Amino acid sequence: MTVRNIVRIDEDKCNGCGECVTACAEGAIEIIDGKARLVSEIYCDGLGACLGTCPEDAITIEKRQAEDFDVEATEAHLAGAGSSTGQKENFVCPGTRAVNLAPSGEGAPAPTGGASQLGQWPVQLKLVSPAAPYFANADLLLVADCVPFAMGDFHGRFLKDRNIVVGCPKLDDAQFYIDKLAEIIKANNLNSLTVIHMEVPCCSGLTHIAREATARAGGQLSFEDITIDLKGQVMNTQTIK
Repeated sequence: MTVRNIVRIDEDKCNGCGECVTACAEGAIEIIDGKARLVSEIYCDGLGACLGTCPEDAITIEKRQAEDFDVEATEAHLAGAGSSTGQKENFVCPGTRAVNLAPSGEGAPAPTGGASQLGQWPVQLKLVSPAAPYFANADLLLVADCVPFAMGDFHGRFLKDRNIVVGCPKLDDAQFYIDKLAEIIKANNLNSLTVIHMEVPCCSGLTHIAREATARAGGQLSFEDITIDLKGQVMNTQTIK
């Protein structure tokens, strides 16, 4: 056991609405006897995707001794939820459910023209699960959420055959993103990491997030940092080790 962040549920405040259950992509929370309960510490990554969903403010993150988050056990838990073993079904909201959108098999249509190159869902860094199978050995893009709007050829130039997480380094919680990205890096043998942000100064905070996350994950992963101007053109590319 280690001292780490983990979800705490105040059962006196909980009204059993189940919003936290749908927000937890790892299936760590279930409604039992009318109350939300953490079913196992090893399923909780402690990153708090469920925090903003509780209408009663019954969920907080506390730092205490807890069992380590176990990616393999979580994947097995999600795979077995609702199966014939009689395990209680764990409903995951379509907004956070990990979905692989990449076409597969013979006869699968190849993207043409302006077709989307998105290969996964969700994409928002706060919503994705570090245990999502599509992150294994992935070429991962960390993208400021304004970039795809500025770049008309973003899908064909950068997104094709890559996975993506997006966020705003100015408006969102940078520390949360550092923690979440570090978990993704530690849990998956990423093939590469590419950071793409706008030229405006606040957007370069995404580079800081990537630096801190890679350092926290062990510092072995270098990444390509790409700056886009307001007209959607690449201004600068550098490799950060």
